[in-house]
Amino acid sequence: MLPNVLQTLPLWVPIVLGFRGSELAKWSALPCLLIWLASMILIWVFGIAWVYVVLGHFSPVDIAMTVIVALASAGGIFAALHWRTAVRPFSAGTVALLFGALQFLAIWVSVSRVVAHR
Repeated sequence: MLPNVLQTLPLWVPIVLGFRGSELAKWSALPCLLIWLASMILIWVFGIAWVYVVLGHFSPVDIAMTVIVALASAGGIFAALHWRTAVRPFSAGTVALLFGALQFLAIWVSVSRVVAHR
């Protein structure tokens, strides 16, 4: 359970920003959603045995969850791309890079030996 909580931590900031009506919600959510969609695609590629990218075995429930996460990510990406904001390009890029890095860090820490085996 701890790895799952860590993996989703970066997504809670754009959720709160969205409820507050902040235009930065788009730019903080977009990189996280892209990373999650890419992760689900990698899991599917592994599951279909095209390429061995991710270590592990996945149950039918795990596969179903990848479909749900991928659909939610794709829907969020679609909504974000259609949301026009007044955020300046430098600020948008900075926030997107920061949250992309945070999402990668959260996933990396969650699969580390210390956290993954708890």
